[in-house]
Amino acid sequence: MQASGPRPEAPTPGSAEAGRQPFQWNLLAWAALVGGLTGLAVVAFHELLGLINNGLFGPLVEVLLSVGRAPLSEPPPELVQLPPQSGTPLRALLQIGLGGLGFLPPPPASLEPPPLPVSGLPDWINLWPVVVVPTLGGLAVGLLRRLGGDLGPGLPSLLAMADGAVPPMPRLPALRLLGASLSLGSGASLGPEGPSVESGGNLGLWVALRAGLPPQSQKALVAAGVAAGLAAGFKAPIAGVFFAFEGSFSAIQGRPSLRAVLVAAVASALVTQLVLGDAPILRLPAYEVRSPLELPLYLGLGLLASLVSWLLLTVLALGRSDRLQGALARLPVGLPTALGGAAVGVMALGFPQVLGVGYDTIEALLGRDGGIPLLALLVLLGMKLLATAISNATGFVGGGFAPSLVLGAVLGNCYGQVLGDGWLHLPIAEPPAYAMVGMAAVLAGSARAPLTALLLLFELTHDIRIVLPLMAAAGLSALLVERWQGISDPGLLGPDAEEERRRRELAAVGVSEAFEPEAPLVLPAESPAVTALAELVAAHGHCLVVAEGQWVIGLVTLADLQRVISARSDSPGARSGATPLLRDCLRGDLVWLPESAHLAQLEDQLAPTGCRQVPVFAVEAIRAGVLPHGLPNPGLAVASLRGLASRDGMARALARRMMLPAQP
Repeated sequence: MQASGPRPEAPTPGSAEAGRQPFQWNLLAWAALVGGLTGLAVVAFHELLGLINNGLFGPLVEVLLSVGRAPLSEPPPELVQLPPQSGTPLRALLQIGLGGLGFLPPPPASLEPPPLPVSGLPDWINLWPVVVVPTLGGLAVGLLRRLGGDLGPGLPSLLAMADGAVPPMPRLPALRLLGASLSLGSGASLGPEGPSVESGGNLGLWVALRAGLPPQSQKALVAAGVAAGLAAGFKAPIAGVFFAFEGSFSAIQGRPSLRAVLVAAVASALVTQLVLGDAPILRLPAYEVRSPLELPLYLGLGLLASLVSWLLLTVLALGRSDRLQGALARLPVGLPTALGGAAVGVMALGFPQVLGVGYDTIEALLGRDGGIPLLALLVLLGMKLLATAISNATGFVGGGFAPSLVLGAVLGNCYGQVLGDGWLHLPIAEPPAYAMVGMAAVLAGSARAPLTALLLLFELTHDIRIVLPLMAAAGLSALLVERWQGISDPGLLGPDAEEERRRRELAAVGVSEAFEPEAPLVLPAESPAVTALAELVAAHGHCLVVAEGQWVIGLVTLADLQRVISARSDSPGARSGATPLLRDCLRGDLVWLPESAHLAQLEDQLAPTGCRQVPVFAVEAIRAGVLPHGLPNPGLAVASLRGLASRDGMARALARRMMLPAQP
């Protein structure tokens, strides 16, 4: 028998209760756990890296030097406080303590950061340990990779796992962080932020699977782990939050996801500050401003930074090429990374600044007021690029943020010297000011994350005056790199084997297999928008091709037609105004593909535009790595239109491929 009494009324569709959604306290609790675990993992990484770094470049180097003719006299208790002496690069490198080689505790505050070591005539007896240490570290990393197996999925694969596209196989970060500690501690020219971020993403998915959360919440916790990893690594929670929603991770959307990312970033940053202190990772000087008229000069720096970013991405991609990786795979276990370490060590004979993370190099460039010779900086720029490519290609574990920051600091210092006392003698700020902006500009271009780069440098400097130059240089650098490289992000944090395998499968399928079964709707530009809308609805289509004579001029979606018709009908002069034409509904440049394209390019073309369909034309093949945008010269003929490739068509093509092995 039912209880009597008034029943609660259901909320009407327009009421406030109808628009309310339950607050996901459960998701926030899991996000806080992910942030705390990621912070603890980064702290352990920090301590292990410092232990390995001090052991290899401390007692081990002393033992190796004792074999030669010129052993070190009494090693000082605090190497970083000694002034540099003349001698070999290794001795100068030991005297500055390699404070930037990894997450070592910052040295005591001094009036001026340690200067760059100056190379003298090589004394091979004193120099040979700087080759041996990275070689031994590379051998250890190679053996660890073989014995430990896969380090775990990268970030693109983690998102695909959260979506259910591939089986979820996250791994706890112990092996990855151990490999990164051995790599960076022995001098590999990489950064610690990649392992930190990827460890956070793996922890996020691991926790989400253990908690039995749905796919959308799994993606939210992956983003939370990404933000927590960067926030803990740089002690920059704001930059970590923006990085989780920028670039490759922009598919993670929704207000609950944002709350989870914020909670995780705060939790991880809190853990690292409680354990390691609140001292910044980099000690940057105050930003100097001479005149607001310098802003166009920072645009020039952004242009140069885009070139350096493109070079970095290019050499990293060459190192990950199938031919080179196949040749390295045929070598004995541990030999590729050992050879890579030896190559980096040889470069360090003349330029020890290529070793490790390079935070000491950055602080030296920001504290010398342009006193380092311009030619030496240019050579260092090339050597750092080469050392980073070799370290990444041969199997060392690390990320690309720190090398980007070093390259940007070197480039900015060079640029400031050329504009200032070194050449043009313009009344501008000192080179360290341009070095700080160069750091953000190269990072923005290479990582495709201008907001992250801007906020990271702002959090490190705490100076509002640097924001405008950062926005100009970082924004231009990211824009140009995307224009040259295309929408597809080659990745700066390192290769993701699972994602590369999926992309190769897509690239093996031609775009023609993703055509819609219906013929594309082509209408003249002078057609009334209302008529075009009716024809598109009758054809059950999502978009139509707009033509002018025999030439295509654009693409109009169903939403474009609805928007223009609604705006005209709601305007005060709608009754007396002219009827909107199809030409008035064009909202942007034409997005299309040639008939020779494949499904990987179709995915790249669909992802950022929000379109569900893209027209395909029988024209000449496009340049590799560049997606067509806008009308080519002389144009696209209507007769060359072959069909509309769509998201649904791509799914059908992949489904047909999966069914092929089952056929008799």
